[in-house]
Formats: sequence, structure tokens, C-alpha cells
Amino acid sequence: MPNKQATAKLARQYTTSSPVYKNCFRAFWVGGAICALGETFYHIFRRVGMGGRSAGTMVTVSLIFLSALVTGLGLFDKIGKYAGAGTLVPVVGFANAVVSPAIDCKSEGLILGVGSKIFSVAGPVLLYSTLCGGIWGVVYYLLYLGGIVS
Repeated sequence: MPNKQATAKLARQYTTSSPVYKNCFRAFWVGGAICALGETFYHIFRRVGMGGRSAGTMVTVSLIFLSALVTGLGLFDKIGKYAGAGTLVPVVGFANAVVSPAIDCKSEGLILGVGSKIFSVAGPVLLYSTLCGGIWGVVYYLLYLGGIVS
């Protein structure tokens, strides 16, 4: 059985160090560009007469659509390889997580392929976020009944 030093040396031999500062910069500017695009959409929707809440909803819908389109065209993976975590801006990252499995499984048909695999990545996120929201709602309600929050 090899010792820890030999194992660590072997691991260092076959791994490469990642350029952390370059990766952080790429993630920062791509994520910022996605957010700036959303902000631009928001101002465009406000300028055409939408209220703040409606404009915010339209920004979300627009970013989801663009993310699904870019994923379908095969560009999201390239952007993701370049920007890493910068593409995980919640709306676009979530849309990519829903669309990618659907594209991968489309050859299996609409029911057994797309229908059964579309939420394979996003399903746990939906499940546990809903569960956590429900638990927090109960906690908040109990705190409200106890007079701790108003």
C-alpha cells in the first residue's frame, strides 16, 4: 500500500494547476456582461411603458429564452469552458441545466428522452428549493405567532 507522500507526488505529476486569476477575471467579466444585458433589457422594457415588476419578469423570460437558444446552438458550452462559473448567473445557468439534458436525450424520443430527462439536473434544485422555502415559511410563521417577527 503506497504512503501518502508517494500518492501526493503521483497526483501532482498527473494534474495541472489552473490559472486562478485568469479564470476569476473571465468569470467576473462574463457574469457581469450577462447581468449588464439583463439590466439593459430592463431599461428597454421600462422605456416602452412597462411597470417595474412587469419589466423584471420580461427580463427573466428574455434571459431564459436567450440561454435556451444559445444552449440549443451549442454555444453555451463554449462560453462555459471559457468563463467557468461566470455562466452560473442563476437564470441563465438554470435554463442551461434544463435545456442541455433535453438536447442530449432528444434521439430517444419526446416521451422517454426529452420528457423523462429534461429535469435530471434541475429537478433536485427545484425539489430542494421548494422544500427549503416551505420549511422557512413554517419557521417564519411560527416566529410570527410567537411575536418575534412582525
